[in-house]
Amino acid sequence: MNLNSPLFDRIRARRKGQSESAAPKPGCQHPGCADAGEFRAPKGRFHEGQYFRFCLVHVKEYNASYNYFAGMSDDAVARYQKDAVVGHRPTWNMGVNTASTKAAAAAATAEHGVFEDPLGLFRAAGFAGRATPEPERRKGVGPVARRALEKLDLDEYADSAAIKTKFKIMVKRFHPDMNGGDRSTEDRLRDIIDAYNTLKSAGLV
Repeated sequence: MNLNSPLFDRIRARRKGQSESAAPKPGCQHPGCADAGEFRAPKGRFHEGQYFRFCLVHVKEYNASYNYFAGMSDDAVARYQKDAVVGHRPTWNMGVNTASTKAAAAAATAEHGVFEDPLGLFRAAGFAGRATPEPERRKGVGPVARRALEKLDLDEYADSAAIKTKFKIMVKRFHPDMNGGDRSTEDRLRDIIDAYNTLKSAGLV
C-alpha cells in the first residue's frame, strides 16, 4: 500500500464527539423566516434541478400551491403531456423518412430482385413489394376459343362464372329490345351468341 498516494490527502476523519448536526444548515428562504431550511422544494419549469430551501412549515405551504404548468394554456399542457410519453424526443411517422425507406427498398431489390413487404412499410415510398404472381395460363384454350373470348371482351384467364356473367351482360346490352328496336346491333349480338356457344362446346362454360 502506498501511503504517499494523493488519495489519502482527501480522507477526512471525524473527530471524536463531532456529529453531522454540527455542520451549519442553510436558512429558510421564505421572506422573514429565521428557521433552518432543511427541506428542498423545486423551483419549477425552466429551472429543473434547482431547489429552494424551506423549513417544514413553509415547504408545506409551497408544495400546496405548487403548479408546474402555471402560465401554460390548456393546449400547451396537452402537448407537453403527449410529448412526455416519448421523453420529449422527436418522433416520425412510419414512411415519412422516404430517403432511407427508398434506399432500404432499393438495397433489398438489388440483393433479391424482389422483397417481401407484409406490413406495407415501403408502400408509402412508392414500392409495392413482391409483385403478385400472374395466374397460370389456362390449359386447353386454343386459338378458336381465344378468339371467342376476345369477342366477349375476356382474356384466356376467365373462368366459367366470368364467361356466363359477361355473356348475360352483353346480350342485354346489344339485344334490339334494349335498344328501342334498333336492329343495327343484331350482328354484334349474333357474334356474342356464337362465341358463347363455341366456348360451351370447348368445355369452358
